[in-house]
Amino acid sequence: MSPPAPPDARPLYAKVREQLVERIRSGVWKPGQLIPSEFEIAAEFGVSQGTARKAIGALAAERLVMRQQGRGTFVVEHTPAHVLFRFFNMFDAAGELIIPDSRRARATVAPANDAEQMALQLAPGAEVIRIERVRTRQGSPFIRETIKLPQDLFPDLAQLEDLPNTLYDLFQKTYGILLVRTEDRLSATAADADTAGVLNLTPGAPLLRIERTAFGLGDRPIEWRVSLCHLQDAHYLART
Repeated sequence: MSPPAPPDARPLYAKVREQLVERIRSGVWKPGQLIPSEFEIAAEFGVSQGTARKAIGALAAERLVMRQQGRGTFVVEHTPAHVLFRFFNMFDAAGELIIPDSRRARATVAPANDAEQMALQLAPGAEVIRIERVRTRQGSPFIRETIKLPQDLFPDLAQLEDLPNTLYDLFQKTYGILLVRTEDRLSATAADADTAGVLNLTPGAPLLRIERTAFGLGDRPIEWRVSLCHLQDAHYLART
C-alpha cells in the first residue's frame, strides 16, 4: 500500500493562482480576455477576497495578466507592438526604439544537436525547428538571427510560407504558448566571412552577440535565439 501523499503546505493563494494559470495555459481564458473580478474568483473558489486579490497579483507580477484602471484585469496579449516594447531592446542614437523588419526567413526541421537539447531541455532524438533570418533597419541588414524551437510545440510552423516579423504573438494566438520571461546573454564578437557577407560588412567587424532563452508557463524553455547585431548608431538598453 502506498503511503499517503503529504499535505499541500502551500499558501491558499498559491493554490488558487495555479488553477488560474491553468485556465490561461489551456486557453479557457483567451489572450486579451477580461477575467473575473476578485469578488467572483473569491466566490468561485470559496476563499476570501484578499486571497483572490493576492492570487491575481501573483499573475500580474508574472506578466500573465494586466490590470487596467477602471476596466478590470485582462490576459496578456502578445500583439506586435507589445512584443517590440517588451522584448526588443535596440535603440537608435536619439533613444528611439528601432522597429526592425524581417527578410529572407527560412525554417527547417532537424534532430536537435547537443547544444539545442541542453538549451531547450529536450530529450535525445527530439526535433527542433531552425529559423534563419535577417533583420533590416531602414532597408539595410543589421541583425542576423538563428532561432531554435521545440518542434513538438509548433508542429506545422516550418510549413508556413510567410513568417511574421514578430513571432511571439504567433506563438500565443496560433499555438496557445505565452512567453512570460526572457534571459539575454550579451557578448562581443567579430563577424565571420559568412555573417559579414549577410550584413554587408568587412570580415572581422565588431558585432554584439545576444543569446536569448525565452520561457513559457512552468518555466519551460520555448525559444533559443542567437542574434548577431551590427550596432552602428544604435545601442542595447536593458530595463529592470
